[in-house]
Amino acid sequence: MHEAASEPGRVGPPAGAAAGTPAGVRARKAALRASLLGARKRLPAGELSAAGRSIRDHVLALPEAQMAGTVAAYFSVGSEPDTHGLVYALWKRGTYVILPLLRPDGDLDWASYEGPESLRPGPHGLLEPSEPARGTGAIARASLVLAPALAVDMSGNRLGRGGGSFDRALARVGSQVPVIALLYDGELLDRVPAEPHDRPVRLAALPSRGIVPLQIPLHRSAILSTRTVRVLASRERSRDAGPAGGRLASD
Repeated sequence: MHEAASEPGRVGPPAGAAAGTPAGVRARKAALRASLLGARKRLPAGELSAAGRSIRDHVLALPEAQMAGTVAAYFSVGSEPDTHGLVYALWKRGTYVILPLLRPDGDLDWASYEGPESLRPGPHGLLEPSEPARGTGAIARASLVLAPALAVDMSGNRLGRGGGSFDRALARVGSQVPVIALLYDGELLDRVPAEPHDRPVRLAALPSRGIVPLQIPLHRSAILSTRTVRVLASRERSRDAGPAGGRLASD
């Protein structure tokens, strides 16, 4: 277990590892990861459930989710923001939902979700679809992607659990496809340490703020669809005009 940082998002490297070196970046990621996992374990069960319901409603209201023919998602485990209700709701309204199958080499294959009874136990405590595998390239045919994350920063850098499986999958996603990281409040940070192989996300979904667009550098990502930007900007203006509250201290 790595020592947790006192300030998430501001993690320094251990002695002997300069902050900008690959070893320093990896050390900062490991320390931040340990801190965030510890914070998630301390969240009350009621707060976990409420966060999952709020994220579900925010994603379902997104125009891209309403129009999506295929959504690549994941079935949450442990203290992750709950996606069970979201995956079911997408499937129930007619969206073709694919979920990952973890391969022995750490890459992700994909198979369709056909309701709760279509899931079976997988490696590392995961639940995976029992339908036939569609291949690692199936994610490239999704029009919306939901990605797990421990934290994201305002430049779209995503901190995962360190296995690299989702980064490999996201590398196959087209530049115009919205990728949404699902987070708890407090996990949208000023800065997340990133390496060249890390794939950015374009949006973050948080219980209190809803869908937040991220300012990904142009050399790393294409621009969000005009309709999404317009809808999200309108929601941000509405929140700013209303009573104060619900904003993240780290934003």
